[in-house]
This record gives sequence, structure tokens and C-alpha cells, in this order.
Amino acid sequence: MTGSTSDILVSVRNLSKAYQRGSQIVPVLEDISFDIPAGEFLALMGPSGSGKSTLLNLIAGIDKVDTGNVLIDGIDITTLDETELADWRSGNVGFIFQFYNLIPVLTAFENVELPLLLTGLSRRKRQEHVATVLSLVNLTDRMDHYPSELSGGQQQRVAIARAMVSDPAILVADEPTGDLDRHSAEEILSLMDRLVREFGKTVIMVTHDPRAAERAHRIIHLEKGVLVPVPPSVPSCST
Repeated sequence: MTGSTSDILVSVRNLSKAYQRGSQIVPVLEDISFDIPAGEFLALMGPSGSGKSTLLNLIAGIDKVDTGNVLIDGIDITTLDETELADWRSGNVGFIFQFYNLIPVLTAFENVELPLLLTGLSRRKRQEHVATVLSLVNLTDRMDHYPSELSGGQQQRVAIARAMVSDPAILVADEPTGDLDRHSAEEILSLMDRLVREFGKTVIMVTHDPRAAERAHRIIHLEKGVLVPVPPSVPSCST
């Protein structure tokens, strides 16, 4: 599902989402429309409560829209039932989280292998895939280590390897550098940039950090659930 940056991979149209809190309906996103070309590194920015993580989850098929459509590579994921959506996610989206979400009792290798256990791949093929992505993130020498034996930056690289192991077209990253020191954060951002440049992945990243957003090709800014122009203090693209 990769392609040139002229090919639209994600098309969001008139998307709205609200949540119910007791008897109150709280709007989170209102009439959002935009496109994401294949091979783009996109940053979603905005203050807490602006709806950026909700938007990320809707694009990734984790949550359901109230109204509107999300088309990804020509498939309207808003029309899929839960089983179809789960199958679609497993083959098309890799997830990177702020706190890594690694399983403490599994080694780095076993954590990365987890998504492949739901496929029909043989054990040998699974091992080949895992070894390939761990090499990509420079953790071949740490594959038998447990998360507690790894630094924060190394744990996030394991998480990126896990996101990549099924070769998805889209990587969604929710504050992927939020728990890291500056040096480790730069390593993770450089790795994600490499996945875009060399492997044609499309990265959609939620971040509060303007320095992280600078690494993106484009920034979309949300305020109170609507798209607004990027503030002058926030760069619109990397330099």
C-alpha cells in the first residue's frame, strides 16, 4: 500500500465524534476533513483535550466515528464491522505508544513476535521477520533481554519493531517521545523518519513537542475539535 507522495492514502471527510458523560454529550471532533498522501510524516498538534488522540484512534480504526468517513487506500473503514475492522488493523496499521506497552515477562524478541502469532506464518518465517525488524532498529544484541533490562529508548525501539513486523503501510504514534530524554527522543524521531524515507511508510504522530513536530513533513493543528491554521510559532514543515 505504499506509493508516491502524490497518492492519497488516507482521506478523512466530515468526521465528527462525541462522547457521553452521564447525561451530557461532549463533542470532541467536529466536521474534520483532510487528506494524507502515502509516504508522508504527519504531526497532529494541539492542547490537551483538542481531540488529536481521538482523531488518531479513528484513523487507526480503534474507535468508531459518529458521522463522516475515513477512507484508507480506497477502503471506507467506517463501514466495517468489528471483525472486519480487527482484520484490517492487523494488516495495515502499526501502533507506537508513549509508554511502549511491552509485556514485561516477554523478551524483546517475543514482544516483537506477538502480532505474528495471529497470522498463518510458520515459526521459521516469524523468526525471520522478527530478526529483520530488530536489526532495522539496531537491537539484534538485545533480542533476549526483557523490558526491565532495556533503557526507555531501547524499549521504544522494540515497540517500533513490533509495529513494523507485519509490514503495515501506516504507523500511528501517540506521543512516541513523551517519556524519553532528548537524546533518545532524537534517535526515535530519526528512526521514524528513516521508515518514511527508505521504506515508504506513512507516519501519523500526535505530539505536544514542537521540536518533534519539526521532523514531520506537515503539521495539522487542532483546537477544541476543529482544524485551525498552524500557529506562527510552530513550523509547518521540517527544515
